[in-house]
Amino acid sequence: MKKLISATFGATFAALLLASGAAKALEGEIKVGEINSYSALPAFTEPYRKGMELALKEINDAGGIKGKKLVIISKDDGGKPADALTAANELVSRDGVVMISGGFLSNVGLALADFAKQKQVVYIAAEPLTDAIVWSKGNDYTFRLRTSNYMQAAMLAEEAAKLPAKRWATIAPNYEFGQSFVAVFKDLLKKKRPDVEFVAEQWPPLNKIDAGPVLQAIDAAKPDAILNATFAGDLVKLVREGNTRGIFKDRAVVSYLTGEPEYLDPLKTETPEGWIVTGYPWYGIKTAEHQAFLDAYQQLHKDYPRLGSIVGYSTVKSIAAVLKATDDHTTDGIVKAMKNLKVSTPFGDIVYRAGDHQSTLGAYIGTTAQQDGKGVMVNFTFKPGADYLPPEAEAAKLRPAN
Repeated sequence: MKKLISATFGATFAALLLASGAAKALEGEIKVGEINSYSALPAFTEPYRKGMELALKEINDAGGIKGKKLVIISKDDGGKPADALTAANELVSRDGVVMISGGFLSNVGLALADFAKQKQVVYIAAEPLTDAIVWSKGNDYTFRLRTSNYMQAAMLAEEAAKLPAKRWATIAPNYEFGQSFVAVFKDLLKKKRPDVEFVAEQWPPLNKIDAGPVLQAIDAAKPDAILNATFAGDLVKLVREGNTRGIFKDRAVVSYLTGEPEYLDPLKTETPEGWIVTGYPWYGIKTAEHQAFLDAYQQLHKDYPRLGSIVGYSTVKSIAAVLKATDDHTTDGIVKAMKNLKVSTPFGDIVYRAGDHQSTLGAYIGTTAQQDGKGVMVNFTFKPGADYLPPEAEAAKLRPAN
């Protein structure tokens, strides 16, 4: 499966390049490695791949990296840290890439970050959300694109603090992502609302939730509000069971990632109303940057983008930006150029902070609703990432001494 996915991805990119007269004229190439959970989490990674394809086409059509073709060699990790490390070793030792990128699950991202440190190769973590990747386990070689657990928890806690709810329960997958998100949300909400208490926790295994007992335990604690961090198939099962049991009736719900089309679309008429969520309302964003991306994406793929599309596109744009920013494509040269690197994305310009290697990519916050039998985000606003990060000097203190 891994070889098939990698070969298909490479063939797709090759076809895009051959279709471009500008790409044919490029001399030489620069190879970058990319690793993701294509077979394990296709709802996110297929749109992610399409976003990368669009960015790569735009870059090479415009002359590549100072006249050299940008080539991305992609591999599937199956959602397993060990497979991700095998792929990273192959990319660096056999394929001769100048840097690696990608990652979805936080435990996989942390494994790749440690690989980057040990092998002294630059790693742009595209999707992993754990704060550890840039703070407690941060290193000189790892940079993170996606709006982090801390940032999105701060955005959600800001809205949660406005609710009258005092008794909270939490549901999150039992691995690094869920554990770290719940911890930081609790801390940030309690700072804003010292009167709140957390009365129940449920930690279902990723992709193996038994929603009935989970919700029964939550309901028994009689919370006023629920924090949810399940996603993908686990979210669908949770919502379906919760609707059947009436668990969400007359209770506020704050739900991480649920407004992303990847996870909202499958709910259709089961979409709960009024949940406070982070997500991507692609159909309602009216900025010039996003409209240009949306038009190009739909023209190339005949489909609408998901949040994964934004992440994939912005990852490749970040790779191109750093390779254009320096003629020194050694690890030291790329690390130096990554610090304070400015990149244009469909969500506006972002900066990879020198102090902690976290980008300032923001996120959309809104509430769930149903329109025409589909789940959508309404009443949404964009939250700039820089507004929800600690100052760089403080964040730098969270990182280990190197």
